[in-house]
Amino acid sequence: MLTLIIGILIIIVVGAILFWVIDRFCPEARLAQLLKLLVVLVCLGAIVARLLPLIGYPSVL
Repeated sequence: MLTLIIGILIIIVVGAILFWVIDRFCPEARLAQLLKLLVVLVCLGAIVARLLPLIGYPSVL
């Protein structure tokens, strides 16, 4: 259980770092919004993939 929480926290921290990088280096607002949306979706997918075995579904990875 502790490894699950640590893994989720690592995913959140990596997502936050990517948000900062997008804000810092992306000059266009629309592109930045699309990149941030992509980061959110990938992070949510990674978190759900880690939670699936906990609720009884087999892992897809």
